[in-house]
Amino acid sequence: METVTTRWSTAMKLDAPIVNAPMGGAAGGRLAAAVSRAGGLGMIGSGSAGSASQLEAQLRHLADLQRAFGIGLIEWVVEQDPRLLDIALEARPALLAVSFGEAWNWVARARDAGCVTATQVADVDAAQRAVDAGVQVLVARGSEAGGHGTPAVSTLPLLASILDRVDVPVLAAGGIASGRALAAVLAAGASGAWIGTAFAACDESLLPAGARQVLIDAHGDDTLTTRVFDIALGYPWPATLPERVVRNAFTDLWDGRIPDEGARAQLRDAIIEDDFRVAPVNAGQGVDSVTAIETAAAVIERLTADARRALAKAPLAS
Repeated sequence: METVTTRWSTAMKLDAPIVNAPMGGAAGGRLAAAVSRAGGLGMIGSGSAGSASQLEAQLRHLADLQRAFGIGLIEWVVEQDPRLLDIALEARPALLAVSFGEAWNWVARARDAGCVTATQVADVDAAQRAVDAGVQVLVARGSEAGGHGTPAVSTLPLLASILDRVDVPVLAAGGIASGRALAAVLAAGASGAWIGTAFAACDESLLPAGARQVLIDAHGDDTLTTRVFDIALGYPWPATLPERVVRNAFTDLWDGRIPDEGARAQLRDAIIEDDFRVAPVNAGQGVDSVTAIETAAAVIERLTADARRALAKAPLAS
């Protein structure tokens, strides 16, 4: 496999500087195992509806992995179910990421357990606070990214600003679904790429077939940031952390409004029935590059080969 590496990916014993984003409802044990076996860092995600029992079930897929893997948690979900952190640490992941909060009590526990610690940040001040708290790896999450996050600064400006401020490895997240995009963030100084949408459509993803098809059919300008699904489903995400999703009939009707009980019932039914004309599908603005259902190994091979070619052909003067 034609690949690229960084000092960080080599230190983590990876063959490629690629991490699958720990997307709740998409990044389960099968996807994490497939990414790790293909040379990246596979991560299991525990999302808004995550639980200790669900995490335990997904970890079973990694029982015979023999490769590095990671786990990603959401701080406010851990506060509701503290066993999530206990189970994550018991699994001894190479990387533990806890994001979307400012409590750092987990950092010492994770480092004592032998985990490299990481968190997602959306501005330079948050990056500095995380480093001051002992976090070892930052994920510069740009506004292009799918799922929840602060839609403030796009990926490349955010990455550059954080790299100028801190001395820890920084992974780039947001809009990275092609080899050219991977090459761009590596050339800018990222230690790796934290990739969500491209892996969400993979064969090993937890997403239903209908949701994967939504990703394949969508274009970058088909996404928007919204709180409407969190409000309708009663998830306590802060107003500062909307999610980027593919537009559908539900967002067209209710984005910016408070869904009534009939709409909430319709949404709950649509999720049960996998009706993605109404149910949400998270996606970043790099969704244009998602054109087929592939294996995780095929995605990594394509991204790294295309990135190497893009870097080799960069029209720079000698």
